[in-house]
Parts: sequence; C-alpha cells; structure tokens
Amino acid sequence: MGWMGAMQAQDYNQAKWAIGVRLPHLTEEQIESAFNQGEILRTHLMRPTWHFVSAEDIYWLLELTAKQIKSTTKSRNRDLGLTESDLQKSKEVFIKSLEGNRSLTREELSDQFNSAGINTYEQRLPHILMEAEIDGIICSGSIRAKKQTYALLAERVPVKKNLSKDEALSLLAKKYFTSHGPATLPDFVWWSGLPVAEARKALEMNKSTLISETINNETYWLVESVAQATSLSDSVYLLPAFDEYLISYKDRSSAITLKNHSKAISNNGIFRPIIVVNGQISGLWKRTIKKDSVLIELDHFRPHSKKEIGLIENAAKMFGHFSGRKVEVKIQQ
Repeated sequence: MGWMGAMQAQDYNQAKWAIGVRLPHLTEEQIESAFNQGEILRTHLMRPTWHFVSAEDIYWLLELTAKQIKSTTKSRNRDLGLTESDLQKSKEVFIKSLEGNRSLTREELSDQFNSAGINTYEQRLPHILMEAEIDGIICSGSIRAKKQTYALLAERVPVKKNLSKDEALSLLAKKYFTSHGPATLPDFVWWSGLPVAEARKALEMNKSTLISETINNETYWLVESVAQATSLSDSVYLLPAFDEYLISYKDRSSAITLKNHSKAISNNGIFRPIIVVNGQISGLWKRTIKKDSVLIELDHFRPHSKKEIGLIENAAKMFGHFSGRKVEVKIQQ
C-alpha cells in the first residue's frame, strides 16, 4: 500500500481487488484483516475522494493535502448551511461517541448528530464526515456486519511526527512516479490534487532519481527499473472499477482509444471494471458473487485471439483465488 502512496477506494469491495490483483499471493480475507487491524485505512484524501492509504502515511498525507481540499469544500458547505460552528460541534460529537476505541456506522453517527441538534438531511452527513476525516479526527474503523464504520484516527493509528512540507512533497512525488510512471506533471497534478506550483516543486526534487522520455511534445517521468522493463506481451489483467491504472492519469489516451473511452468511463465519471491486454483496455467485465462460486462475465471491445481469451480466463481465475470461490467465465455475445 505504501508503495502506491494512495489508491482510490470509491467502492470498498472493488478497491480490495485493486490490492489483490497487484499482490496475487494475498486473498480478500487477508486484505480485509489488514483493514480491520488498521494497517490500511480508507479515508478522503487529495482530490478529494475515498482512498486506501497505509497507516504509515496517513498523517503526513493529510497534513499536505488538507488545506487544498478545504478550499474546494467551502462553497458546498455553505450551500448545505454547514457553519464552522456546526463542524466544530460535530467534532465534539465524534470524540464523545467514538472515544475508547469504539466504532460506529454512518447510520449510528447520524443518530448521534441528530440527538445533538446537528441536522444530517440532504448531503450534510457525508460532508460532516469528510470534514472530520480531512481534519484527522476520524478514519475508517473495522467492518461490522459487512458495514463500514468510523473510528477516531488518533486511537486507530498512533500519532506520528509529521514531515516538513518539502519532505512530504518530495515523498509524494517519489511514490507517484515510482508506482505510476511513466507519467507527466499534469498527471501528477490531477492525481495529487496539489496546486501546479507545488506539484512542479515536488517533481523537481525528484528529477535526479528519475529519467524522462518526450513523446508527442509531452515529457514523461519514470524510474530506471520501469524503463528497463520487458515487453508487455501476454500481459492480461482484470482490473476493478476506479482502478489507478486508468483514473490516476489526466491523459488516458495511451491506454484506451477514443472510440472506447465512453464505454469504460461514463459521462458522470463512473470508471467501470476493465480488461487490460498488453497495456490496452480491450473490454469490460463484471462479477456476480454466489455462495461458493463467482460468475465473471466478459464484454469485449474487439475480437480476441484464442490465446488472448485463454489469458483472460486465467486472469479471471486469479479473482477466484482472491475471493476463495470457484470461477465460471461467460463471454457476452
């Protein structure tokens, strides 16, 4: 987790597979155990949206990105009638309700707020929760009866000494270009949510350890090990919705054609589960979980060779190992 910096976790179950597909020796059960133990956290960071982040990185990442996030949430809070007094009072409710290593679901917290005279109608509740996450008051708790809970961050993860701003900028850029490269400065700006000047400074501090390639007048930055990587021949993955492979770049044209763009990414910003063959997005997939098995349905954008279909079916079996279920594969006609 720490190697990636952060991973978008819009959908909790899909995001677990985002880890599992990159670490195929792990099972869903093992990843959920790490989540329940607080080694992996799910909170609002950067752009801002839900992300998985390691316990080691949570404090300095919040410190680095909170100010920029707050500048984007002020107008929405105002529209919802959320005042600074409301937000301050809500923090007191969080502490009173959660202290002592308690964890509560969203619905349970809503009851606490309403009892304290803080209205949670319309979209007020998610914004109250997000503001508290950004301020480092709360984070994800353990899963209870298949429901997400919230806990106090300081009780979930011991408070760590924060990095200086320059140290944090440098480390975030290092993590991004190491795990996501080749990527451009605009890609990093998009992913991190940082102001352009700060993102540029972060990249500058890492240029001595990166190499660059200029393609179509765009400069891409990457680490030497990626530049020396072998061909993507026979590389096939079934990636989850909102996966970093697609969502973490401003320019996605190298991975998906314009013709297929709207099939993988809806007009309202939904990133669908994708089939990736030799670096190119060549279809969609969906899974239906049953008691002891999982049905994986494939929707191809183009005809695939017999060899490619075999590799795609093998990639589907990886999800079977991850979920602990027998896999049935169906190709949609």
